[in-house]
Amino acid sequence: MTEDVERGGNGRGPRKQAPRRKLMMSEILEKAMQLFAERGYEGTTLQDVADAVGLSRPNLYNYVRSKEELLVAMVEATSQEAALTLRAVRERVDLEPAEKLRTLVHTLVMQRAEQPAQFRTLDRSEQSLPAEIAERHLDSRRAVLREVTTVLDEGVTAGVFRPLDSRITALSIIGMCNWVAWWFHPAPAHPAEPVAEQIAANALAMVAQVDERRPTAPTPLGAVALLQQDLDYLARLLREES
Repeated sequence: MTEDVERGGNGRGPRKQAPRRKLMMSEILEKAMQLFAERGYEGTTLQDVADAVGLSRPNLYNYVRSKEELLVAMVEATSQEAALTLRAVRERVDLEPAEKLRTLVHTLVMQRAEQPAQFRTLDRSEQSLPAEIAERHLDSRRAVLREVTTVLDEGVTAGVFRPLDSRITALSIIGMCNWVAWWFHPAPAHPAEPVAEQIAANALAMVAQVDERRPTAPTPLGAVALLQQDLDYLARLLREES
């Protein structure tokens, strides 16, 4: 019987309890984020979290043992999840660079719009994060930057994006996405989806190569053809001046 219960065979074992535990952890994390946003990480205690959720302090320990565990969960749900999701988009072979960038930006905006408290809390608490958690957060931020930069480089090589400093451009685009967590307030008449679509379109407009400057083929010869056009134009100007 014990083995059967452990496997969830009678419906009352861990399988049955897992969804309830997940829901409770989600509520604990949500309340903790609200408190961190209102009072700061240092100004919030586990007792405050327990009171907000409606648990006793000992019962809260069944789910989390410290504030650091809550921060780890926030980093995993916010920074690390964003990095993993963007990497999956960047690795898709069925998307061209422009569509990859559109999808990356749309995804990042939706995450910020749907989890603004998590992002704002981490942003405000960066300086007070324990060293190990701060390193995880920083690694994930670097990964997000790397994914966007790589897609921009792909687009420049393919001739669909203008030659640009991919790192500066990526930081600009990421900043545009992150800022959504601060100014966007969802409502039935103001959903997040159109906002994400608009910002994705803005990002593409920032980097798109004009049709006249797109090489006929993303090869060195294609680039040479563009250079030849510029040289021909320069020669015409010189002839007219002389």
